[in-house]
Amino acid sequence: MEEIIKTIHIEKLSEQELSAEERRLLDAARSATYRSYAPYSKFSVGAAVLLADGEILSGNNQENCAFPSGLCAERTTLFYANSLHPDTPVRMLCIAARDSSGQFTTTPISPCGACRQVMLETEHRFATPIRILLYGTDAIYVLSSARDLLPVAFDSDNLI
Repeated sequence: MEEIIKTIHIEKLSEQELSAEERRLLDAARSATYRSYAPYSKFSVGAAVLLADGEILSGNNQENCAFPSGLCAERTTLFYANSLHPDTPVRMLCIAARDSSGQFTTTPISPCGACRQVMLETEHRFATPIRILLYGTDAIYVLSSARDLLPVAFDSDNLI
């Protein structure tokens, strides 16, 4: 038997430790939570991406009573960015959420498996890692790539 050990590096930062660019991205993600359509879960998620050209785009979760017909904030945002700017890599993605009481979550939330897969595909598409910021009021987790969210990932290289 051969053992394979994979490690990931996660930075735990405060909002004050973010760069000005990262704070602008965080503000866009938090703002996007207020445009969320989440009448069923009451869990409003916003995401924002920073493109290689400096543009910031945002999106949010969109629910539907016919589960799982809705879409997560991360996928909404990445698909929106890729549809408007198909040749512009995504440099950074930030995710923020508010709970049913309307307060931002204290601990960072993590994207679902489908969103992780789309993040990975976006990285693969542009051959550029995406810096991931997961926001919580008590801490912000920063990962250097979507690969850190899917350490044993399936991507188009597996199709060859």
